[in-house]
Amino acid sequence: MLLILLSIIVNYSIAVQIGKSKDIKQKKTMWLILGLVYDLGMLFFFKYINFMIDNINAMSHGISNLQGVTKIHEIAPLSIALPLGISFYTFQVVSYVIDVYQGRIQAERSIFKFALYVSMFPQLISGPIVTYSDIDVQLIDRKYSFKKFEKGLKIFIIGLGLKVLIADRIAFLWNDIQTIGFESISTPLAWLGAIGYSLQLYFDFHGYTLMAIGVGKMIGFNLPNNFNHPYMSKSVTEFWRRWHITLGTWFKNYVYIPMGGNRRGTARLAFNLFIVWMLTGLWHGASWNYVLWGLLLFALIYIEKMFLKKKLDQSRFLARIYMLVIIPVSWMLFAINNLSDVGTYFGRMFAVVPGINVNAYDFIKYVEMYKWLFLLGIFFSMPYAWRWFVKHESSIPSIVFLVVVFWFSIYQLANGSNNPFMYFKF
Repeated sequence: MLLILLSIIVNYSIAVQIGKSKDIKQKKTMWLILGLVYDLGMLFFFKYINFMIDNINAMSHGISNLQGVTKIHEIAPLSIALPLGISFYTFQVVSYVIDVYQGRIQAERSIFKFALYVSMFPQLISGPIVTYSDIDVQLIDRKYSFKKFEKGLKIFIIGLGLKVLIADRIAFLWNDIQTIGFESISTPLAWLGAIGYSLQLYFDFHGYTLMAIGVGKMIGFNLPNNFNHPYMSKSVTEFWRRWHITLGTWFKNYVYIPMGGNRRGTARLAFNLFIVWMLTGLWHGASWNYVLWGLLLFALIYIEKMFLKKKLDQSRFLARIYMLVIIPVSWMLFAINNLSDVGTYFGRMFAVVPGINVNAYDFIKYVEMYKWLFLLGIFFSMPYAWRWFVKHESSIPSIVFLVVVFWFSIYQLANGSNNPFMYFKF
């Protein structure tokens, strides 16, 4: 709470000062830099300081080994917790200060209105990331109706069902694979686990954002959509226009375009994409696997922009096969923090590393256990169910279905068995 209050007070004050200094560019720029240093400095301290300390210690060990020094002084990591939602609300206040600086919006004079923007509870913890221009009018002029409340409740229930009934249940498969040990699973089970994790991650985060959008609508706010059936994409470029849309839009508007986008030749395009995806990886977590995940996406998207996307656009079959391989492979780099374990898992996926006590038919048991969840996950990844809901949301079968989903979700939550929330750590 203290960090959020400080963020509100500091960014409100800085935006007001930028507004007062609009005719003095040097002074206005000074206030912008001060705001960015505070916001990004707080994010760095709480999220990345121990990551930096660990890497400094590792480098010190490496240098001391080369020099034959046996005793070195290590920097002790700090005992701090990651504040909930800090990545999300930091990006919101940064976008606000930059928009005021660039004259897209006026500095908000009501600190209570600005505080509501920063701390709005439906999307505070994990988005969607909302820019001030998206919501400034709604902060003082919202439209309430029973119809809008009902619509929000329906969206909330769908998100709850995706999260609790699909993501949380299919998560047991990934838990089992981690318990068995990556070196002891067969290649088919490694692929099954990767696909299961891909579905778990999608429905966990998509379910949460649908709940946030639904609650927002119930209290009068129209929050932006964050997913658009990303697993239907035919390229990685398209995938990241459909996945976590508000984060991608933030990096596009506040990093990629200001750096020149794709307007300054292929070398500069490569550099801009490299910076964006390096930052995207680090945004998700202070660990080298997230950096490598970001670099993998950078490489794939750059290759697509150079020549591959044209080929993929010409062949739907080739595009589907390409994405069926790329999606689970990329998510494994995202899921596994230890880099040696990443190598082991990829070795099992592509059968290039011998396994220990591997049962070649171990996947059959898990296919039998999770086949209905996989079928449901694949079906709800497609747009057909959502199109049916939009068309028939007021029908009796739709209402009955939502009531069943709601109460079955409550039953599962009451049991208290395996209800993780993956995006809390971001």
